[in-house]
Amino acid sequence: MKLLTWLLAATLWLAAAGASHAEVRISGDHGGQIGRYVDRYEQLRASGQTIIIDGLCASACTIILATIPRDKICVTPNANLGFHAAWDLGSHGRSSANPEATRTLYSMYPPQVRHWIASQGGLTPRMIFLRGRQLEAMYRPCH
Repeated sequence: MKLLTWLLAATLWLAAAGASHAEVRISGDHGGQIGRYVDRYEQLRASGQTIIIDGLCASACTIILATIPRDKICVTPNANLGFHAAWDLGSHGRSSANPEATRTLYSMYPPQVRHWIASQGGLTPRMIFLRGRQLEAMYRPCH
């Protein structure tokens, strides 16, 4: 009986330790619908997992910076964040700018990211990329 109790306690302890050190790696993410990313990242925030950005995280993917606490995000030398203005799919399948959504998106980002975006001319239809030393100055490197 004591052995069973000890095994159960050890299993629970290992499960808790594993959950507190869980990691999610982001790479090759071109984005998508903003709402889906917000929902996904709110679940990740609640889980307490560390987010490793290890490649492209573009468009709606960058909402991770607004949702996950900074101390839970790390970046590798491969990390590459792509930002652009929000848009809607209009009539006949054409995309059209959505200024209100762009302002909302911009306001969600942390101050240091907003400052960088502003220094690049703001959020426009053209993709701008944050990577390398500029990104590492804002987020801790992964070890």
